[in-house]
Amino acid sequence: MSQGVGVAGIYVRDQDEALAFYVDKLGFRVHTDARNGDYRWLTVQHPEQTTFQLGLFKPQPPTVDDATARTLDELVAKGAMPPLVLVVGDCRAAYDEFRGRGVEFTQEPVERYGSVDASFRDPSGNGWKLIQAR
Repeated sequence: MSQGVGVAGIYVRDQDEALAFYVDKLGFRVHTDARNGDYRWLTVQHPEQTTFQLGLFKPQPPTVDDATARTLDELVAKGAMPPLVLVVGDCRAAYDEFRGRGVEFTQEPVERYGSVDASFRDPSGNGWKLIQAR
């Protein structure tokens, strides 16, 4: 039997905006887009990592109450959630490619810890580290 983490989710303020960012700018593809009333299960995958899905979830009932949803939206917008990591073969090349697609970086590529990394945020405020594989 195979086991492991198949989906990890992040909170986004607007699922359509997040979907456009992850697909059009980062090159992910849609895995699942299903609705149940007001709830939408939306996941994307990196084209080279087909066994893992990134959930783009809106904080809302029934998962959390309305007050908590508003608080989570505020925290995400401030960049207070833990950063995500996207591993690439060449950080500088990926930086140039993503900038060309309209990704706004908060840190240009920097050499440190034996690698190269850069930082950007998605439209909801989630922080990302773009790290060159060693």
